[in-house]
Amino acid sequence: MSADLFEEIIELPDPAVKRRYDELVGLDNEKLILLKQTRLLLNPSLLAKWSNEKYGKEINLLKSFRKKPPLFIFSGDVGTGKTSLAETFGDAIAREENISATVYRISLKTRGNGTVGDMTKMISGAFDTLIGEAKKSPIKDKKPKNAIVLIIDEADALAQSRESAQMHHEDRAGVNALIRGIDNVSSEHLPVIVIMCTNRLSSVDPAVKRRASMIFNFTRPNDTQRKTIFENALGDTDITKDQIKKLIQATGPIHFDYGYTYSDLLQKFLPNILIEFFPDEAIDFNKVIELAKETIPTPPFKNNDE
Repeated sequence: MSADLFEEIIELPDPAVKRRYDELVGLDNEKLILLKQTRLLLNPSLLAKWSNEKYGKEINLLKSFRKKPPLFIFSGDVGTGKTSLAETFGDAIAREENISATVYRISLKTRGNGTVGDMTKMISGAFDTLIGEAKKSPIKDKKPKNAIVLIIDEADALAQSRESAQMHHEDRAGVNALIRGIDNVSSEHLPVIVIMCTNRLSSVDPAVKRRASMIFNFTRPNDTQRKTIFENALGDTDITKDQIKKLIQATGPIHFDYGYTYSDLLQKFLPNILIEFFPDEAIDFNKVIELAKETIPTPPFKNNDE
């Protein structure tokens, strides 16, 4: 059944996943907040310990956090690191809490084959599977032995707003099933974290957005973030600090109304530098600048709903 419901299942911790997580530069704030919140959701005793240390009792404020749903929405343009962070942050949780973690990526097959009730059954089946696994390691007053991370990529495809007049009855029922699954995980205090990734936040159903503990907005790397990327990649070459400043400018919104995405930098521009000079030449900055001009940044995703 899992093969029909999930595109991928990853067991953590894993050295390769850790490398991917560590390489996500420019997302330090998102990493910090996400890790802190998920650790507290998975291990509420950490808050009780903090409260007793600071106040000698469990203060009333703790009750508000215990009501937080284990849902986070990652919103932003293509190539800004949403999916990469969703796929890898579970490794940091596993290592920080000294537990295992399992990442499930829900398949777009859950949209069904068009028959009445199919999408609803598959979404319900996916949550039933995860809840069954999670109940083997419940959250009580201590951390679980295993955490589950459910990734719903292109979330607007499964959680499309029910306010749309054009929405099919079966799609509405599927969104209802998704909301029920999130509510069940939350009410039973199970060690499940749900991450929904979308580049069309306005299309996501309002009831789903209301349930999110936090909506993270991912943007293209700014000057400081691009500086970190270039210093990490080129700092041990002959490229100078002044030349890095020129690279920062060249990869920003100078030729277009938008700059490079993380993917543009890490998967296109920087590898192209190696290809350009291997095997006979050292890196020549003038050619690097030309490469920057030739590497066209990915256009922003056009959200027709906005």
